[in-house]
Amino acid sequence: MLRRALSLLILTVFAGYCGIAATAAVESIQIRSRLDPNAIEITGIDVLFLYDEATAARIPATKSAWYGNRRTLTLELDEAFDLVSTFIPQGFDSAGVTLPERAADAIRVLVFAEHAASNTPPVDITEMTNVLIEIDPFGIRVSAE
Repeated sequence: MLRRALSLLILTVFAGYCGIAATAAVESIQIRSRLDPNAIEITGIDVLFLYDEATAARIPATKSAWYGNRRTLTLELDEAFDLVSTFIPQGFDSAGVTLPERAADAIRVLVFAEHAASNTPPVDITEMTNVLIEIDPFGIRVSAE
């Protein structure tokens, strides 16, 4: 047992040293809206699955920069990433996000939300397994379920 654990540790350190990127842990994403069901509001959520560092480096640092350049980046990056967009109506209890086939190969998974403040950075969910995104009057909260 100790020998196996030591081998795994050495392999992990070696992979990190050689620049081999770890892959995402994300297995499920649920979204809930805590907004008043009588309000007339729909929130867009974008989940980006990034497969290499060069692509990850091109993703804007804020919500407004992402949504302002989304079309251009989507066309330019093409197969280098997967974008899962969903729209959640106010008061919606729960929606599951369909993950792309190659989601487990992503080196980074980021979340942008239209409901967030314009200078809000994306939320990195790469290391979360079961993700819960909650929309409330103040923005979004992301946590592991």
